[in-house]
Amino acid sequence: MTNGTNRILDEFAKMMTDAAGAAQGVRREFETLFRTQAERMLHSMDLVQREDFEVVREMAIKAREENAALQSRIEALEAQLAAGEGGKKPASGARSKK
Repeated sequence: MTNGTNRILDEFAKMMTDAAGAAQGVRREFETLFRTQAERMLHSMDLVQREDFEVVREMAIKAREENAALQSRIEALEAQLAAGEGGKKPASGARSKK
């Protein structure tokens, strides 16, 4: 009776080991399928890669800084122009000819 019981338990253990191996195989197959579908969906969405995004972001930051610097220069030149026009009087000999 002991041999029969041991044999049944051995067969049951073998069956459970095979079932665990099959479950792991199904899990790997599911993960591969899910990853493939996710990549396909991401490619169809036409998303920007991180590296490209960072390059454009840096360009935008640089452009904003340049625009701010140019705006400051324009304001300074306008202030100089306004100060120069307000302090000067037209020359007496400078008349327009018709």
